[in-house]
Amino acid sequence: MKIFNRLADRFARVKPLPEGIHHLQVAPEDKAPYRVHLRLHKDGSGILIVNASTVLHLNKTAAEYAYHFIKGTPPEEAARQIASRYRISKGIALEDYQDFVERIETLIETPDLDPVAFLDFDRIAPHSAELTAPLRLDCALTYRLPPGSKAEYAPTKRVDRELTTEEWKKILEKAWAVGIPHVTFTGGEPTLREDLPELIAHAEGLGMVSGLLSDGLKLADRDYLNTLLQTGLDHLLFVLQNENPASWKALETIMPEDLFVTVHLTLTPQNAPQAGETLERLAELEVTSLSLSASDPSLNETLQSLSNRAAELGLTLRWDLPVPYSAQNPVALEVVDDEVPEGAGRVWLYVEPDGDVLPAQGEPDKILGNILRDEWEKIYPMKAPEGA
Repeated sequence: MKIFNRLADRFARVKPLPEGIHHLQVAPEDKAPYRVHLRLHKDGSGILIVNASTVLHLNKTAAEYAYHFIKGTPPEEAARQIASRYRISKGIALEDYQDFVERIETLIETPDLDPVAFLDFDRIAPHSAELTAPLRLDCALTYRLPPGSKAEYAPTKRVDRELTTEEWKKILEKAWAVGIPHVTFTGGEPTLREDLPELIAHAEGLGMVSGLLSDGLKLADRDYLNTLLQTGLDHLLFVLQNENPASWKALETIMPEDLFVTVHLTLTPQNAPQAGETLERLAELEVTSLSLSASDPSLNETLQSLSNRAAELGLTLRWDLPVPYSAQNPVALEVVDDEVPEGAGRVWLYVEPDGDVLPAQGEPDKILGNILRDEWEKIYPMKAPEGA
């Protein structure tokens, strides 16, 4: 960051803090709760992840300030340590540390704030920086589907077994150990696994942010929904079946809860004519986040039109989320601008029900290894950040 360049030379001569991942979760009484993850690299630089959504690439100076912020070091003590380590004025260290904290708190408290325009952070093109581990792991717990679902929505023939609860726990532990702060449980239909609450709780216990991709029908049961919330579920990608009244009823049950919800709609020739009305109904339910895909390339024009309508209704479009199996990937169909995230295989990875790792869902010919059997370095060859 520009505001800390005056200490850069001094930091270059000091041994950096040990690499690793650090986590802060806060639930203030008068403000929205938030979670922050810091991944420190060997060279002292780092990545700060706010609420599993905003990613800041920090130079060595800013990374050390972020470390003290997450650890809750009192400002005077943080300034004392930094002044001692780098032989600078305690006053300068305190001024810079407080400036950093104020900027981070502003970012946390202000939705959709551009960290470049308002906070003076250096801009890095999305997904362009080298990473030592992905930022998200999409875990397909099962390829089983509810009765009556279309078979093409899950490639059951490619996977000969499902991992056990303990095996999935080992995967979560391995992911946390290499610095992955965010996990999404998907499928198939992950709520068909009885151990889903246990796995969410395990991820929460490690410090990970947990998301769920589901048709949401089981979440219409308030007791089950409350169980997931109490175990630590942070956000839901709700797969809307807009022709199914039970799907709408489930969404109505979920929306009032303290859970961030993105609704996914797959356009088909059958539902496309009513898609505009569907978006209006979602807006009436106070849905604010939307994921779109299409079952056929012939619907691309309709997809573009719906993207515009969504913007008019205040629905934010999400294009880098895991989606249900279908003939088309929504990232490939995004035509709004040229900033489509290209993070598959680097920023996120996909684990199949038997532990095989793919760059992303729907790429069965690109198996990177098995997360239980293979060393992490084989699955994700690490490249040190510049300057290491």
